[in-house]
Formats: sequence, structure tokens, C-alpha cells
Amino acid sequence: MDNLLNMIIQMAEGSKITLEIFFVTLILALPLGMLASLARLSKCRPLSLLMEFYIWLMRGTPLMLQLLFVYFALPMVGIMLPDIAAALLAFTLNYAAYFAEIFRSGIQAVPAGQYEAAKTLGMSYTQTMRRIILPQVIRIVLPPVSNETINLVKDTSLIYILAMNDLLRVARTIVQRDFDMVPFLVAAVFYLLMTFVLTWGFKRLEVRYGRYAK
Repeated sequence: MDNLLNMIIQMAEGSKITLEIFFVTLILALPLGMLASLARLSKCRPLSLLMEFYIWLMRGTPLMLQLLFVYFALPMVGIMLPDIAAALLAFTLNYAAYFAEIFRSGIQAVPAGQYEAAKTLGMSYTQTMRRIILPQVIRIVLPPVSNETINLVKDTSLIYILAMNDLLRVARTIVQRDFDMVPFLVAAVFYLLMTFVLTWGFKRLEVRYGRYAK
């Protein structure tokens, strides 16, 4: 029993890194993804093409490859980043691209007539987006954003390759030390608890915003 308790305490410590990567990535990637989606929809052709290329590049290459590139390639050109900063940079750029496509599809799902009506009322582009378009976009994009957020929790395990003491690495260390597979089961419980909380939270949000669709 004491061994199990010690194991849980050690893995809870590892979860701090996992949760830090998760929350900081989410806080940075969501607004960056929104800005990227607006740039992708911009009438400025060079800006739109640049965002299209960025989204294609980030979605078309594995996140693990991007992590390795940031961690190993950037120092070769004189850009030295702490381990956690390198991980956050790769995660943020990757997930911002996915969120950008989700937000773009959400914005385009709003009927064009609403833009025209807002323009007739004398509303600026910023006012139209803030008061009319974005509230509807939030309701539309909640399910896919929920899926990507849950994927983010699981993808944090990729920082294992950067030798950071996250939840998975702590579990693997205990397994190698004690020749016991229980730590992997405990790690699975930790991940399941995190995804359960997220799933519950997003369901509440979907119910809340779904009321405004009726």
C-alpha cells in the first residue's frame, strides 16, 4: 500500500509538467488559432497564402518531428531554448494550426446574410465579428475544439522524447526500476481523469451555448 501511495505521489509530481504544457498550450494556441483563421480568410492575398502554408505545414508533419526540430535544430542556428519553452513552442504552433482550421470553418458556417445585415446597420467589421459572428462561431466550434483539447492532453506524452519528467516518463522510470507494470495503469487513470474532466466541462459548455440556438 505504501509503495502504491509513493508511486501516486511521484506521478502526481510528473502530472504538474503535463498540466503545465496542456494549459499554457491551450491559452496560447486558442487566440493564435483565431488570429490565424482571420488571416487565412483575409482579402490580403499574400497574408492568406502565408497562413495557408503555415497551416498546411503544421498539419502535414508529425508533432513529434516538430518537437525534435525545435529542440535540436534551432540550437544549430544559435536559438537556445529551455526544454519546456521548446516543447511549448512546438505544441502551440501545431495546435494553433488545427484550431485555425476549426475557427475558419466555424466562421464560414455563419450565413453570409448576417454579415450583410450588420453592414446595413452600419456596424464595423470588428463590431460584426464581436457581437454577431463570434458568439455563433463559439457554439459551432465547441465540439471540434473539445476533441482537439482532449487530443492535446494525450499528446503531452510526446515530451517524453525530450527527457522531461512528465507523467509518462515518471511512470516509465518506475517500471524500469521496479519491474512492475502497475505504474502504466496508474498513468492511464491519470490521463482518463483529465480527459473526463475536460469532456464534462465541454458538455456543460455545449448545453449552455446550445440554448441560444433555439
